[in-house]
Amino acid sequence: MAGSRSYGDLCGIARALDVVGERWALLVVRELMFGPKRFVDLHRGLTGVSQNVLSQRLRELEDAGVISRRVLGPPAGTRVYELTPRGRDLEPVLLALGRWGSPIPPAGTSATELSTDALAFALKTTFTPAAAGDPSGRHRYQLHLGQDAFHAEVRDGRLRIERGEIHDAVATITCDVGILQGLVFARRDLSDAMRAGEAVVLGDAAALQRFLRCFEP
Repeated sequence: MAGSRSYGDLCGIARALDVVGERWALLVVRELMFGPKRFVDLHRGLTGVSQNVLSQRLRELEDAGVISRRVLGPPAGTRVYELTPRGRDLEPVLLALGRWGSPIPPAGTSATELSTDALAFALKTTFTPAAAGDPSGRHRYQLHLGQDAFHAEVRDGRLRIERGEIHDAVATITCDVGILQGLVFARRDLSDAMRAGEAVVLGDAAALQRFLRCFEP
């Protein structure tokens, strides 16, 4: 990237880090992995980054061909950022980093709550196929998390998560990000959250509870 620092090393790892090794760069990629976002939504998901630094990273990643900008058609007319095919190629890199980093205790200054996209990514990195039950089965779940909606599908022992709505979910949960985070990683019981009014579930709550136990805490 023009004007940025370089390791000046011929190794492919070093050349990759020349592009995505700056602070916040890979987290920007994480926030865009499930679809395009406006600047304000990116800033909301990246707690701690200044608007100036975020703008700089977006420019650098665009110059490197990792992301692109486009304007949504009417009536929105809003500019959004999205990953290019080369940017989407970073998904297995991020998944591997997530798995490698999950056992590391968080710093004392770390946020206590994941962003919605970080939580969706954490589900992908911690999914345990053996806990999903029937490997030939297919189950779909709708996750309403604040302003965001994701749907998850477990099929043939694999997990797929995408942004958006579906209409054939086995169960739908509506809750805050922190509540789902606690249900999955702190092993909080779903019925407790429902009784407390912190989670609303439509459909098969027992199936949803089994789904929530398919992840390493």
